[in-house]
Amino acid sequence: MATFFIKHITKYSYSNPVIDGATLIRLHPINDNYQKVVSHLISVTNNSFIETFTDFFDNRVGTFMVTEPHNALNIVSEIEVNTSDRIFPDDSVDIVSQWNELKQIKNTTTFIDFTNIKTFKGSQDIHDIILNKKLKTKSPYKAVLELCEYVHNNFEYKSGVTDVNTPLEKAWELKAGVCQDFTNVLLRMIKMLDIPARYVSGYICPNEDITRGEGATHAWVEAYIPFYGWLGIDPTNNAIANENHVRLAVGRHYDDCSPVKGVFKGQVEAEMQVKVEVKNSKNTEVNKTEYITKTSASETNNSYKRNLELMQQYQQQQ
Repeated sequence: MATFFIKHITKYSYSNPVIDGATLIRLHPINDNYQKVVSHLISVTNNSFIETFTDFFDNRVGTFMVTEPHNALNIVSEIEVNTSDRIFPDDSVDIVSQWNELKQIKNTTTFIDFTNIKTFKGSQDIHDIILNKKLKTKSPYKAVLELCEYVHNNFEYKSGVTDVNTPLEKAWELKAGVCQDFTNVLLRMIKMLDIPARYVSGYICPNEDITRGEGATHAWVEAYIPFYGWLGIDPTNNAIANENHVRLAVGRHYDDCSPVKGVFKGQVEAEMQVKVEVKNSKNTEVNKTEYITKTSASETNNSYKRNLELMQQYQQQQ
C-alpha cells in the first residue's frame, strides 16, 4: 500500500470583474477497493457551496457558482489517498472463450459507450497493424499490452505540438504529442480490436519506473479484460497502471473527464495558473508542475459564453 498527498491549485485572474461564474469540477478521486480516499478538501473563492452528483460514468462531479463580481477565481483541492497493488490478469481462460465474451458484451448498455468508434484517416493503418501482429490470435490481455508498447515506441513524447483540441487524425499524422495524445491513439487502437476501452484522468505519483507525467495531471486508458475487469494501461510510460496512478474520473474521452470547466458573464482577458504538488508525506514535497495560459472571452446577447477552452491544457504539456 502507498499513501500520497496531492495538492491541485487552479487560479484564474481576470482583467475586469466577471459575474455569474458557473464551474464544474471533476477533482474528487475515485474511491474503490484499490484506491481509498482518506481525506479530501476543496476550497473555492468566496467559500462557495459545492454541490455534488454522480454522473453517467459514476464519477463524482462538483458544481458551484460565484454570482457576485470577482477579479479572480481560486480552486484548491487537497487529497490524502491510499492506493493498493492490483492483481494482474492471470490469462488462464482459453483465448477463444475470452474473445467470445467480448463479442457478447460489445453492444450491451454497460459497454456500448466504450466500443463505438468512427473511422478516421488512420483507421486502415491500425487495421493493418492488428492484422500484421496477428493480435486476434492472442489473448485480449496480451494484445492490449502489445498495442501499448507500439504506441510508446512509435510516438514521440513532445510538448507543444498538440493541445486539448488536437484531433486524433493530427496526432496520428504527427506521431508525436503528450499523455492525452498517446491515450487517444491507444484508445482507438484497442476499440478497433473490439475490446472496450475508456479514458482515465488522474495523477501519477513518485515512482522510480515512471519517467513521464509525474507530479502532474495525467491521462491513460482502461481496457476491459474478459473475466477480469478494467485494467489501466499507460502508453506514455508503457506501463500497467498500478498503485502510483491515482484516478480522478473515467469516460469516453477527455471531455467526460476534464478536471475543470466553467462559464461566466463578462468581456475580459483571463489568465489561468495551475500547480500540482505530489508528496509521499505531509512535510516533504516530491514533485510539482506549473502551467500558465492566457485567453479571452466576450459576452454576446447577454448569454453565457464558454470561457477558457484551454482549461487544464497544462495537462498536455507534461
